[in-house]
Amino acid sequence: MENDYLSSILKVNPPEIETLVNQYWHDVWQYALFLTRQEHLAEDIAQETFIRAFRSIDSFRGQCEWKTWLFRIARNIAFNYQKSAFIKRVTLIGLFKDSRKVQSAESDYFAGASMDELWKSVLELPRIYREILILDNHYGLSHAELSELLGISTGTVKSRLHRARAKLAKRMKEVDGHG
Repeated sequence: MENDYLSSILKVNPPEIETLVNQYWHDVWQYALFLTRQEHLAEDIAQETFIRAFRSIDSFRGQCEWKTWLFRIARNIAFNYQKSAFIKRVTLIGLFKDSRKVQSAESDYFAGASMDELWKSVLELPRIYREILILDNHYGLSHAELSELLGISTGTVKSRLHRARAKLAKRMKEVDGHG
C-alpha cells in the first residue's frame, strides 16, 4: 500500500504538490470544519483529501475545477467519518472571515450582525442548507459547480439556496429579537 502511494505521488512533480497543497489546504480544511464542526477531524479530513487526490490524480479528468474535485473528495471523507460510531456532534462557535469579495443581498443584510452570531446561526442550519450556503457565499462556487459537487440539478441548487437564505434570515431575526 505504501508503494502504491509513493508511486502515485511521484507521478506529480513535488513542487507542484507543494503548490497545490499550499493553495487549497485552507479551503479544504475550512470546508471540512464546516461539515464536521470539529477542528481535529477537519485536519484529518484535509490530510486524507490530499492523500486520496494525489493517489488518484490520474482519474482527474478536468471536467471540473481542481478545487471542486478536492471538495468532492473531502465531502465524501467527511460523510464517511460522520457515519462512524465514534463521531459525536459538537457545536462550533468561532470567527471565520468571509473570503468572498462580491457583496450580496444577504451579506449586506447580515453586515450588522456579529460574526459569532452569524456563523453560529449558519452552523445550526440543517446540513443540506448549511453546506450549500457555505459553498456559495464563502467559497463563491457557481451554480454549475455546486450542482456537480453536490450531485443535484441546478434547479435544486437554486431552490436550496433560496430556502437556506430564508432559514438563515429567520434565525438571525430571532437572534436579534425581531422574530
